[in-house]
Amino acid sequence: QTSFFPIMRAALSRLLAPPPPPLTGRRTSMLLLPTIVAAALSPGVPGARRGAVHSAVSRLAMQQQTSSPKGVVITGGAGGVGYAYADEFLARGHWVVICDVKDPEPAVMALRQKHGGGLGRIYGCTTDVSSAESVGALAQFAKEQIGTVHYWINNAGINGGRRPFTSLSTQTVEAVVKVNLIGVLLCTLEAIKLMRTQRGVESHVFNTVGSGVKGGGTPGYACYGATKRGLPQLTDSLVKELDDGVEGYEPDEAARGAKVNVHTLSPGMVFTDLLLNDSTPKLRKFPFGVLAAQPPEVAQDLVPKILATSGNGQKVEFLTTDRILTKFFERFVQGKKSEYIDDNGNVIKVPGAQYLDNGVRVQY
Repeated sequence: QTSFFPIMRAALSRLLAPPPPPLTGRRTSMLLLPTIVAAALSPGVPGARRGAVHSAVSRLAMQQQTSSPKGVVITGGAGGVGYAYADEFLARGHWVVICDVKDPEPAVMALRQKHGGGLGRIYGCTTDVSSAESVGALAQFAKEQIGTVHYWINNAGINGGRRPFTSLSTQTVEAVVKVNLIGVLLCTLEAIKLMRTQRGVESHVFNTVGSGVKGGGTPGYACYGATKRGLPQLTDSLVKELDDGVEGYEPDEAARGAKVNVHTLSPGMVFTDLLLNDSTPKLRKFPFGVLAAQPPEVAQDLVPKILATSGNGQKVEFLTTDRILTKFFERFVQGKKSEYIDDNGNVIKVPGAQYLDNGVRVQY
């Protein structure tokens, strides 16, 4: 252990220091890798610290592999999994625009502080995705700030609370439909229009799906489930339009040379306000305690998948069949306890972390 700390201090000092002018960020990262790897292999290093070093090496490797920054737009990016997506893209050296109906500036400042000196860039603007004017302004803002948009992630969403459909106000029903369905339609329209002007660029739109997407009942979330059920149909329709055109309509010459793809993105159950608000101990024990994950874990899995997506009409998922079966086996066969929910259905709070009253872990 005595040899570990001096090596790590030196490595981190070099990592946090601004790179000298002759070296690019990528070359600086390359030079740091051997030093940190040596620290990880030092005799007597505890397993937890080895894991921390492994994480540092992974992040340096991410930036090493970024041949050129990609432009990313994330709606609903000031919190939850949207914030975690932005964090992960920045760790890989990409340029990100986040928007939210609330002021995203605190999130932007937190991300800039965390990734200062890195290759990534982060910008934010206030956007109401249910407003055509506001979404149009978002597209223009993204074009001005990051130039080319390679990935547009429609992440913003609300569920109106977990309660019987007949108890919902008409205002709540309207709000859920406006954000989750009309918002996705408006954002997808603006994203495709922008991307089709980017000659020589292949770009991707990801529409976030959730409970109800595959049919079946979503009691307590009937309105939310109905809005999510429509997104695969929208995606399938756009895939055919973008690939084959529409019968009777000539191809848009202005879009020639630009390739736009549309996909669905499924983060699964994530410990955010959407999941934990109005939840009960029974629900928190199962299925949340078995299948749900924290936003950073989901982003660390999905962002590489997003970046690796090719073709059109793909389904990018966190809770894959293999992952679900593994979690079920660990819980019900091996008897493994949840690291997030205790036996009484209460959120397990990690020492040093901050939590909201509903049990959501604060990210910044």
